[in-house]
Order: sequence, then C-alpha cells, then structure tokens
Amino acid sequence: MTTDIDYYELLECERGADDATLKSAYRRLAIKWHPDKNPGDAAAEQRFKAINEAYDCLKDPQKRAAYDRYGKAAFQGGGGGPGMGPGFAGFSDIFEDIFGQFTGRGRQPSGRGQDLRYDLELTFEEAFAGKDATLQMEVAATCTTCDGRGAKPGTSAKTCTTCRGQGKVGMRQGMFMVERTCPTCHGSGQIISDPCDTCHGAGRVEREKTLEVKIPAGVDDGTRIRVAGEGEAGQRGAGPGDLYIFVALKPHPIFKRDGTTLFAHVPVSITTAALGGEIEVPGLDKAPATIKVPAGIQSGKQLRVRGRGMPALSQSGRTTGFGDLVVQIDVETPVKLSKRQRELLEEFQALEAGEGNFPAQSGFFAKIKGMWSELTE
Repeated sequence: MTTDIDYYELLECERGADDATLKSAYRRLAIKWHPDKNPGDAAAEQRFKAINEAYDCLKDPQKRAAYDRYGKAAFQGGGGGPGMGPGFAGFSDIFEDIFGQFTGRGRQPSGRGQDLRYDLELTFEEAFAGKDATLQMEVAATCTTCDGRGAKPGTSAKTCTTCRGQGKVGMRQGMFMVERTCPTCHGSGQIISDPCDTCHGAGRVEREKTLEVKIPAGVDDGTRIRVAGEGEAGQRGAGPGDLYIFVALKPHPIFKRDGTTLFAHVPVSITTAALGGEIEVPGLDKAPATIKVPAGIQSGKQLRVRGRGMPALSQSGRTTGFGDLVVQIDVETPVKLSKRQRELLEEFQALEAGEGNFPAQSGFFAKIKGMWSELTE
C-alpha cells in the first residue's frame, strides 16, 4: 500500500528521531492499529499497513536517506526532490527494491549509483536541427578525499563479520532459504570504523555537475535518451548509475507534429483560391517551402510537400531521411472592401451562375429540393 501521508507523521516522530525512537513508536502504533484489535475496521487496517510501510522505509539507513532527500519520489519513476536543479529528478524501481531480495534480480549489494532523470524542454527548431545541451545538476559524486572508499585516508574498511563480506545473509523459512540484505553493513559487505571526515563514510558528496550532451536531430516529444555512467556515483567506489534525459517539445505557433510529419494551416485569399498561385511556408530549416495552389481549391484541402517535415531518427541516433510537410488551405474572405472591390465582386456575382462553378453548393441545394419534394408528396 502507498499512502500520501508523510512517513514521520505516520510514526508520530520528528525527522531527526533516532532508530530506538522510531522502533518504539512503530511498536506502539502497530499494536494500536493492528487488525486483531480493530476487527472489521477497514480504515484501521489501512492505517496499520501504512505504518508498516513507513517503518520499513525509515528503519533502513539507505532508504531513509533517500526518503529524507527526495520524499516518495525516490521510489517512483519520476518527480523531483528538494535541492535538485530544474527539471531534474532521482528515481528507482521499488518493485525490484522490495522483491529483488527474494528473486536475486533487484539492486545488488554492490551499491551501484542511482539512475537520474532530467526533463529537457526543446523548441521545434531545436528538435529539427539537434542541439548541444548544457545540463547543470546537483548529484552525489565520488568523494575525492577518500576516493569513494568511505574510510579516512590512511585507514581501510573491514570485512563485515555478519555476512563475511557478501552483503547479504541467509535465513531459513520452512523449506525455503531466503536471502536478505545484511542488517549490519546494509549490503556493502564492509564496516568502516574510522569514516572519512568529508563524506562521513558514504564515499559520496553532493556536488554541482555540468554535463554537455548532444541531442540528435529528430527527437520527438517523450523521447528518452540514456547517458551511461552519468548518474549518481556508487557507494564506496561502486559503479555510477545512468542519466536519462526525457525530451518535451514546446508548442509551435505554426506547426503541429505527428511523428516525422509536420502540419500547418495556411490562409489564402479567395482570388488565389479561385485563380491558383503560389504560397511560401517558412521551414524549420529556415528555408521557405514554395507550394503551388491549384485554381479552384477549396477550404480544408491538404497539400503535401515531400521531404520538408521532421528528420527520421533511427534507433542508433542517426538521421535516415525526412518526413513530409502537410499544408491545409483555409480560404479567407476579405472583411473590408473598397468601393471598387465591391463593384467588381458584384459584377462577378452577376456572372457566377455558370454551370459547374459551384458543384458543392449545387449539390447541397439539390438535396434540399429533393427533401422538400418528398415532404410535400
């Protein structure tokens, strides 16, 4: 069960509470809200589950540190934590965190660094051409004082005697042997008796990081770009996590996009629609696209220009071609006429009754005439 209530509030403890205080509060509240003491009370059962969830997180030093820094976003696929740069978030897979202990597929005691997420907003023009983006973020980086070992320079960590350096211990439950994270070293396999003064034994420190990333041409809204090894540093010298950049496109004043196809509405005058002509549409590559408008075109008609859409991006990040530009014609009626323009239009009106000039209009009134004939029979 996941609850929206703060874990410390659930346990009725302050954020700086020590382990003994947390355990005492948990025991007291677990007894109070236990389903056996509240038979048939669904709310009490939900509260009991929430209290267990809160204590399960806060009793683990690593999970508690992540929760204190990011809140519940530390155990979700997105969402940012306090103190992190714009559009930036840490995330993990809670399913594997919980069930990986039993299946062997979860986060291993190696202490690999956490994967990170960065939300990057681009214009259509930047997505079309690609961009060299400069990302600034605050991340957990390897401590330079102890080179990520966590121990004070000149000293070293000792092998954990509980798990013998394995980071996990076995426990028999019936006919099954279940492996759990070692409660003494919390999965690291080592005990540091003399921790580094800079990182306090963590092997990592918070540091602002600037990263140059090449965004390929053709990225679409929702594109995810993985940058290997640019996540948070691992614990005590373990490997770093990865950085995932999620692209979001800003709305464009002219174009809309569907994959590699660009769409635009273009207004034309009634004379251009009637006589035909040429129009120019500005391209994202800064070169105009010249489009021939056939005489007699109707409003809503779409014209396609091959190869003037967005770049097609392959799985390897290379451009393999370009989509199309689709222009929808919107015939615009003049709203202010000069005296001469009105005279000319009136002359045209007197002559416009030629056969086949307005097929849609003729067909519409023919249908109306037929409908009235049926009603009067």
